[in-house]
Amino acid sequence: MGSVIVAKDLVKKFDEFVAVDRIAFAIEEGECFGFLGPNGAGKSTTMKMIHCASPITSGQLSVLGMDVKERPRDIKNLIGVAPQDNNLDPDFTVHKNLTVYARYFNIDAKVAKKRADDLLEFMQLTEKRDVNVENISGGMKRRLIIARALMNEPKVLILDEPTTGLDPQARHLIWERIRELRRKGVTVLLTTHYMDEAEKLCERLVIMDKGKIVIEGRPADLIRDVIGSEVVEMDEPTDEMEAFVRSKGWDHERTIDRLLIYAACCDDIVLIMKERFGLVTTTIRKATLEDVFLKLTGRKLIE
Repeated sequence: MGSVIVAKDLVKKFDEFVAVDRIAFAIEEGECFGFLGPNGAGKSTTMKMIHCASPITSGQLSVLGMDVKERPRDIKNLIGVAPQDNNLDPDFTVHKNLTVYARYFNIDAKVAKKRADDLLEFMQLTEKRDVNVENISGGMKRRLIIARALMNEPKVLILDEPTTGLDPQARHLIWERIRELRRKGVTVLLTTHYMDEAEKLCERLVIMDKGKIVIEGRPADLIRDVIGSEVVEMDEPTDEMEAFVRSKGWDHERTIDRLLIYAACCDDIVLIMKERFGLVTTTIRKATLEDVFLKLTGRKLIE
């Protein structure tokens, strides 16, 4: 395997606004690679540059060995894109949405029909084959958008928040299909606001904030290195409690109603806090990728 997507000093500006600020990454063939970040972090802009929907401002970006500035049409032919927004054709049936889309890639009509049928089976949509797309559920539309992105048998599949708004059954079906595609050698690029989704699916990921890459690595490694293995959650903390935690040098954060302490083993910390402050409501839980995300990008709501 080798790197199928490589970026060096990649920059994207909109007038004077820097949306992507000199980032670098390499994505390997057949892996699921995640782009995480709060709204406005630059992840969707990065995706658009990768599938040649938005030109780069400066730096270098190659996809499948081709420069995005020199061969955008060739790159588009080898990439599948499932956007966040529903852009299915409301006048067509489920099946026709796929076969009409196939014309953009000059796929033979017979081949397109067979491929569409196979993809509807793959995404468990066969029963809705001849139903107008306006008459299927939102979850089915998401699955159809992913099926459409696979019509040209792409080597790279870009999924922009593929499971937003879906019920658990639909989410898990899409997760299974992503894993199956990876086993077939498809490289998957994923953006999501669901940290559990990124933790389960991504072999590696980056967390972006304000146009820069804050950190990169495997989810388990990021959790271990940034947080530790466990988190103590203490309800209704006082300033005295926080000062004591700080004096101990324990890695921690304070929210409106909780004190979070990060460590490899938290049992001793709980005992020390209870001995010092008496009965304190505490919970020890496993550290997660969401802890990493919030610690690195902050807890302030970004609109």
